[in-house]
Amino acid sequence: MAALRREAGVDLRDTGVVPVGAGEAPKDIKMATNAHGPPSPLGDAKLRRPMVIEIIEKKFEYLKKEKTLNIDGTVFFGTISGFSGILANFLFRHCFKVKHDALKTYASLTTLPFLSTVVAYKLLVTDGLYSGNISQENCVLRSSLVGIVCGVLYPTALAFSKNGRLAVKYHTVPLPPKGRVILYWLLLCQTEIKAMTIPLVFQTVFGIFNGLRHYAIFESTLEKTVHEG
Repeated sequence: MAALRREAGVDLRDTGVVPVGAGEAPKDIKMATNAHGPPSPLGDAKLRRPMVIEIIEKKFEYLKKEKTLNIDGTVFFGTISGFSGILANFLFRHCFKVKHDALKTYASLTTLPFLSTVVAYKLLVTDGLYSGNISQENCVLRSSLVGIVCGVLYPTALAFSKNGRLAVKYHTVPLPPKGRVILYWLLLCQTEIKAMTIPLVFQTVFGIFNGLRHYAIFESTLEKTVHEG
């Protein structure tokens, strides 16, 4: 029997066939084993990619919605300031009995309060929210101050000065005594100045509402973005 095994072993070696025994496994078997092993990191990355893209799309959707709402509120705030400028210009033109340069004064009294309100609101409120440096109370305070200063005080002072200079230029009202120009004009237009308290109250209320609304939108968007991330 031993002789037969030796002869068989010699014959197999001569023919180039190596018997499968306790030694190393063939290369084909090794490759098959590696093919059915644990998944590679590249495969995991391919599976995770659609999920990451979906999360990013949701974040962009939330941020786009927030930005649209902020722009709409800011533009509406500026539009109210423009109407306040129109009202102030109408009142002071009537007070100073000015009939010249109507288009020029109405254009400036509409555009300048609008732009000043939009820019001031973005710098003080919107940028402050994005930086995370202001609280809800601070946001409301800044929004109402923008409405009062840029939406009422600024157009009132602008209409007062522009129409006062036109009154002096065209002599539509008696010239004030020297050194008392501002006091004389204030006494002349005290009724019109009191009438500007109506847009003052409206701008204050709307400023508070707009500040609360934008802060709530920012907080909800931030929470949704963090949860989705």
